[in-house]
Amino acid sequence: MDNFKNKVVVITGAASGMGRAYALAFAECGSRLALCDFDSEGLAETKNLVATMTTSETVSMVFDISEQTACVEFADLVKSELAGVDILINNAGIEGSAKPVWATSEQSFRRVMDVNYYGVVNGTRAFLPQMLAANQGVIVNVSSIFGLAGTPNHADYCASKFAVRGFTEALMVELIDSPIQVHSLHPGGIATNIARQSRSKDFASHFLKTTPDDIAQHLIRCIKRNRPRIVFGHGARKTWLGVRLLPLTLLCRLIWTELKGVIDQDDYLVAPGLLNGNEKSALDVNKK
Repeated sequence: MDNFKNKVVVITGAASGMGRAYALAFAECGSRLALCDFDSEGLAETKNLVATMTTSETVSMVFDISEQTACVEFADLVKSELAGVDILINNAGIEGSAKPVWATSEQSFRRVMDVNYYGVVNGTRAFLPQMLAANQGVIVNVSSIFGLAGTPNHADYCASKFAVRGFTEALMVELIDSPIQVHSLHPGGIATNIARQSRSKDFASHFLKTTPDDIAQHLIRCIKRNRPRIVFGHGARKTWLGVRLLPLTLLCRLIWTELKGVIDQDDYLVAPGLLNGNEKSALDVNKK
C-alpha cells in the first residue's frame, strides 16, 4: 500500500505516545481515523489535535483493549461509520512491574499479558474479517525490541512482546498468499510516557530517546515498502544484531552489564555474584 489518502486507519492506544504520533502522521497523509484507548481524556486530546489537521471524520471509542466484546463493538462501529478498516495498528500496551521475576505478582503477569498480547489478538480478530471480505488491508502489530531479547526487571513485559512477535509471524505465514500485509513492529527506546513508575525513571532516561514522530514516519515508509519486520529506535539495531549474531550466554551477559546500573535492584537482596554477594538471595528469602 503506497497511498494513504482516505484510507481508514484504526489505531489502538491512541491517547498518547506512539499511538498519538501514528494518528497525527496518518492524518497528515489524508487518512480517516478510528481511535481507541482506555484513557478518555488523552483520547479526546488526540482527537482535538487530529481535528486541526483534517476535516475528515474521526471515530473514537473508550474501552479496555483486553475486553474482546468491546473490541468487536469497536470494529462494528468502524464498519458502520467508515465502511471498514484499511490499516490496523495494534499499538496499545502497558509497562510491567519493573521488578525481577521473583518479586513480580501473578496479577502483573496476567494484566500485562491481557493488554499487551490479548489486546493484539482481540484487535486482529475483530478487524481481520473486514480485511478478508475486502481482500485487502494492512495489519501492524506492535511488539518491541523486548520481544527480541529478554531484559532484567521486564519478564512480564518481555513475555507479552515475545508473544506478540510469535502471533504476528504465524499470521504472516497464514496470510502469505493473500493481499493483506502483516508487519511486526519492534520499537527500540521511544520517548513515551509508558515508564510511569518511579522505579522505571533511571531506565527511561537512559533508554527512551527516539521521538514518537520519528517512528511514526518510519512506519509509514515501511508500510509503503511492505517490510514485514520493522526494527527501529534507540538501541534497536544493536539489539537485533546481538540477537542474530551472539551466543545467548554472551548476549545475556552484555544485556545485564548495560542495564544493571539503570534498573531498580532493591529486590536483588542480593543474589551472590550479581552485586556484592554479602546478603542472601531474594529467591532464598522468598522460600521461607
